[in-house]
Amino acid sequence: MKKQIIAIGGGGFGRNPGEGVIEKYILDQANKKSPNICFIPTATGDNEAYKVNYYATFSKLQCKPSHLDFFKRTPDLKSLIQAQDVIFVGGGNTKSMLAVWKDWQLDEILREAYEAGVIMCGVSAGAICWFDRGVTDSWSKELKIMDCLGFVKGACCPHYDEEPVRKPFVSKSLSNNDMDSCYSVDGGCALHMIDGEPFKSIVFKKKKNAFLVTMDNSVLNEKAYTKTEIF
Repeated sequence: MKKQIIAIGGGGFGRNPGEGVIEKYILDQANKKSPNICFIPTATGDNEAYKVNYYATFSKLQCKPSHLDFFKRTPDLKSLIQAQDVIFVGGGNTKSMLAVWKDWQLDEILREAYEAGVIMCGVSAGAICWFDRGVTDSWSKELKIMDCLGFVKGACCPHYDEEPVRKPFVSKSLSNNDMDSCYSVDGGCALHMIDGEPFKSIVFKKKKNAFLVTMDNSVLNEKAYTKTEIF
């Protein structure tokens, strides 16, 4: 059973409800007629509008959508997660999200599901959480690198082309040896990982990509991944 992570740098149903382009790609990877997908919006405190956008998008696609709330009565987590083919994690505050998950042991349940072949995906906080470390704006005044779940090795930065502070921060962090390298994903693009290794970029907006960013003798290198355009 292959292990898959689809890390979206920005965009999708949170911004464009009903469009469903990257969402359809994600569902197709499950290779089922009507896969079960669960949305986890913890990073926005279970924001109601975010859930509305989720259902507005996935109800138009061939799947069985559900969601997981932590700030209402919480269901049996293990049985809920084990019943899914796809987990989609929303954006928001990564640090707060992971703190809640760990208190409920959801991190361990998700790892078991990932090892069993459940597709893990998400945008922004939901993209970086699967890696060893992620570049996050969970703190209001500055970007920071924080430890994440470590399902796959390496560091990840979303919104690479969308937010002007991202590229300089990645460059500075590499120069300071705070990171050896960084998977950096543009908005409108997802990095599809299979068995812990980059497979390809899935591009759903024009002129986007995902990169392995490294520093060599003070020169920033951005190695673009092979991409499939689906817009």
